[in-house]
Amino acid sequence: MSDKTTHFGYKEVAEDEKAQRVADVFDSVVDKYDLMNDLMSLGLHRLWKAFAIEVAGVREGDRVLDVAGGTADLSLAFAKRVGAGGQVWLTDINNAMLTRGRDRMLDHGRMMPAVQCDGEKLPFPDGYFDCVSCAFGLRNMTHKEQALAEMTRVLRPGGRLLVLEFSRVWQPLAPIYDFYSFKVLPWLGSKVVNDPGSYQYLAESIRMHPDQEMLKGLMEHAGCGKVDYFNMAAGVVALHRGYKS
Repeated sequence: MSDKTTHFGYKEVAEDEKAQRVADVFDSVVDKYDLMNDLMSLGLHRLWKAFAIEVAGVREGDRVLDVAGGTADLSLAFAKRVGAGGQVWLTDINNAMLTRGRDRMLDHGRMMPAVQCDGEKLPFPDGYFDCVSCAFGLRNMTHKEQALAEMTRVLRPGGRLLVLEFSRVWQPLAPIYDFYSFKVLPWLGSKVVNDPGSYQYLAESIRMHPDQEMLKGLMEHAGCGKVDYFNMAAGVVALHRGYKS
């Protein structure tokens, strides 16, 4: 067991335990993952992802990497933008989520590569992609700095890195948001997937994730320039965009 520790929600766990704990969460919720996203966000996650696609500026023929792409919402949207001459690679560390995403792509008539891999150790060459996205996945990674460095490494110079993630809500709304996060979400999890613990972890992991300015700094340190971010839903979610220097 590793001597180093990291956060799993509010718990302190050994680094080499976190990946398995996160895997257990997604194995538990995969069958109702998309339904829970709709219920938890009242459908807003679809708008957040659509905005990310617009900000990405992906064009026909581009090569796109969707890190921690799960059930392929972004991959499917990117595929429409890049056309037959482009490439979209769906990746996820969790086999159950990746399988669900691959099946969804096939159901939509999309024959795209789906690769099970760790976002902290991407199996792609330097400078290969025009755009790399990571939606609601960075929060679950043990070494966020390493993951951001890897995402930047596989971008071509001038390529775009987009990170869509839960962030810091506008402070006056914090009490309402906390009630929703720690009371409503676990209740929903218990009713829909019979697993309140996974959604308790979700609420806790959001609080442990870097805020908007801190994540901007991490992206800059990873080699991104011109990093900016867009707050949505009063900061419940933020989209960060940077360009490989």
